[in-house]
Amino acid sequence: MSFLNRLKTMGLQASKEAQDTWSRFNDSAFADATMAACALIGAADGKIDQTERSRTAQFITTSDELRTFNVSDLRDKYDRYCDQITADFDFGKIGLMQVIGQVAGKSDQARAVVQLAVVIANSDGEFDEKEMGVVREIAQALKLDPADFVD
Repeated sequence: MSFLNRLKTMGLQASKEAQDTWSRFNDSAFADATMAACALIGAADGKIDQTERSRTAQFITTSDELRTFNVSDLRDKYDRYCDQITADFDFGKIGLMQVIGQVAGKSDQARAVVQLAVVIANSDGEFDEKEMGVVREIAQALKLDPADFVD
């Protein structure tokens, strides 16, 4: 299987696992962590381009995986985190990693946050090295093995 096909398969598998898992979580810390992860993936190259921001916002509002949440609240959180990382990338990233770290002690939620990051990273059909790096950082912040999610 080619590398790109393998990445696509991993993305589809992560999406299925995430959909099965996310429906069990409906708390503020998990919602914050997932939206912070979305913003970090969007800023993987050091900035959030408006097209990418809009595409991710569309995913948030139409996603079956996130339907158990108030999507308007999720969208507000996502926009706030995008603004935070856009205002000051370095401090914004530190702040978002702290938000993500709130679910570090909750193994199922932590795995679901990383799975969402993988789904978002794959949403445009390209899971590039910078996005993989962010997924690795998110996994490490959650005390998970990055190899479980990316090679």
